Amino acid sequence: MTGTPALGTPRTIAPASPDLLRSVFRRHAAGVAVITARGSAGPVGFTATSLASVSADPPLVSFGISTGASSWPAISGAEHVGVHILGEHQQELAATFARSGADRFGAPTAWSEGPEGVPVLDGVLAWLVCRTVARVPAGDHRIVLAEVVLGDPAGSGRPLLYHQGRFNGLRD
Repeated sequence: MTGTPALGTPRTIAPASPDLLRSVFRRHAAGVAVITARGSAGPVGFTATSLASVSADPPLVSFGISTGASSWPAISGAEHVGVHILGEHQQELAATFARSGADRFGAPTAWSEGPEGVPVLDGVLAWLVCRTVARVPAGDHRIVLAEVVLGDPAGSGRPLLYHQGRFNGLRD
């Protein structure tokens, strides 16, 4: 079988651009996480769909953050970050941490100060506290590499996904 479309099938080929990348990745379902840190003015956090497991030994994760994000100044200097895997019941929490100018740690967000002073969100499927080991320049973003220090995988439920510009749950 070849990758050639059937006769008469319209095909759109576009040059590389930010719009092309966004359009393609709207079709890619991604897990939803919230990254937190303690900043000089208090806790900060943002919704991330770029979380990836990098290495099991040592245990490393990565995530991307825009250098224009309100959380970037705190993340850029944070020794430790929190990584929270959201459940499908947490669409509003994901939206709050994605919204510019939102009071992300005000009610109804439930959280507490965790190990290393990292804000830890309540009710998530799992969370990690990680030590930042590198911030790699990547265009208008930085890729943060962080080594897992400790965590809690004990939450239950199904993961929250981001697809076609919306938060969704898994479907059987």
